[in-house]
Amino acid sequence: MLSLIVFLPLAAALALVAVPRLGDAVSRWVWVVVAAVDLALVAAVWLRYEDPGTGRLAFEERAPWIPGVNSSYHIGVDGLSLPLVAMTAVIFLACAVFALRETDRPRPQAALFLFLQSVSLGLFVAADLILFFLFFDLSIVGMYFVIAGWGHNDAGRSAMKFFLYTFLGSLALLAGFIGLYIAAEPHTFDMVELAEQTPLAGSSLGGGLVLAAILVGLAVKTPTVPFHTWLPPAHTDAPAIGSAVLAGVLLKMGTYGLVRIAMPMLPEAWRAWAWVIVVVGIVSVVYGALVALAQTDLKRMVAYTSVNHMGYVVLAVGAAGMVADDTAQARAIAVTGAVTQMVSHGLVTGALFLLAGVLWERAGTYDMGSYGGLAGPAPRLATLFAVGAFASLGLPGLSGFIAEFQIFTGSIAAAPVTALALVGILITAALFLRALQRIFTGPTRGASVGFADLRPAELWSVGTLLVLSLLIGVLPRPLLDVIEPAAEVVVELVGR
Repeated sequence: MLSLIVFLPLAAALALVAVPRLGDAVSRWVWVVVAAVDLALVAAVWLRYEDPGTGRLAFEERAPWIPGVNSSYHIGVDGLSLPLVAMTAVIFLACAVFALRETDRPRPQAALFLFLQSVSLGLFVAADLILFFLFFDLSIVGMYFVIAGWGHNDAGRSAMKFFLYTFLGSLALLAGFIGLYIAAEPHTFDMVELAEQTPLAGSSLGGGLVLAAILVGLAVKTPTVPFHTWLPPAHTDAPAIGSAVLAGVLLKMGTYGLVRIAMPMLPEAWRAWAWVIVVVGIVSVVYGALVALAQTDLKRMVAYTSVNHMGYVVLAVGAAGMVADDTAQARAIAVTGAVTQMVSHGLVTGALFLLAGVLWERAGTYDMGSYGGLAGPAPRLATLFAVGAFASLGLPGLSGFIAEFQIFTGSIAAAPVTALALVGILITAALFLRALQRIFTGPTRGASVGFADLRPAELWSVGTLLVLSLLIGVLPRPLLDVIEPAAEVVVELVGR
């Protein structure tokens, strides 16, 4: 089932490339149908999912791949990966629906995004480090062509900067993976076996160096301060659906790697450097919010809020390494909140980037000062943007609140210094309320005059993402029931 979920979009992408006479409208609908079928398969997996227990994976598949280095095609899911697989399928379907009116080379665009969907799903189900790295690198290649091929403004330069930064990070990540392989006995790249072995336990220097290499690679992808500078230009110049996938899916590859690889495989080094990770998380939260507050470009503002929101995740997983008596439950809550935040951020920020794309498509600018009173001619756009803004700032009743409440409850109990990051929530509220006021309130003027409201495809794609955020905010139990057992396992592994 998992192989079908991963490779169905890739098969469709190859079919679109192989049939050059396929019409534009047919290509767009092929993308929608394949993404919908893939989401239905993920839903079937979710309904049949049962917690596999400590150190095990559900729906596991394994076959020899590179036997000389003991690397195999090994995939499976647990409570850490299944929510991200579901989120990925939802976001790609939303992007497919949003792009139904696309006129700029829709057939290669559909094929490229289907390829990106396959590599994204593959990374989240990978249980072998080489397989993980393969999908990690292919996602960089795919997004480079999305930005360079369908972006605007200085898209070529932004795509190059994105590629060089993230590819350099991937090289550091590969060095860390090789370090784990060499230290393991017997040598292996299997993630389940490495988590059981913890090969660098007892070697503070070796463990610290390997953890540093892995952290640099994942921090660039996340991104955290100071590895974030590629993010704002990449988002600003990417097409709307490219930004939605970049923020909603690709950034999660970094934070997912922290909880899947760094924490369980290098628990001793993680505990030793947890305070550094907490400091980086606090700085990312506050810095991301403050710089977002200074922006006049809506898309750059939303891009910097991603630095802020991913900082919450880094903060939580760092606090989970602050091992002390009677804090296991608090640390498990922090990790649960971190995974919930990954899902929430993907849905909400993906929706906000799609809405920013509507502004560009209608008026050709993201400058907030060019608009005013937009709620008059575009009430549906104003309503959805307000819901997305409130979800992003953590208003109760929406997914952002569930995630941030758990992150701060667990983190402050484990490491009280993390309370410093609470100011990030206040700044985020200020920046979104200011954006709402400048763009949507007051008399209709500037680019808002004659602005066409959301079309059905745009309404359905963005609305679905925000409805899911609302459902998680009101009924979080189905999601938390999947995440919590896996979070407790990670905390138990870190405390070994």
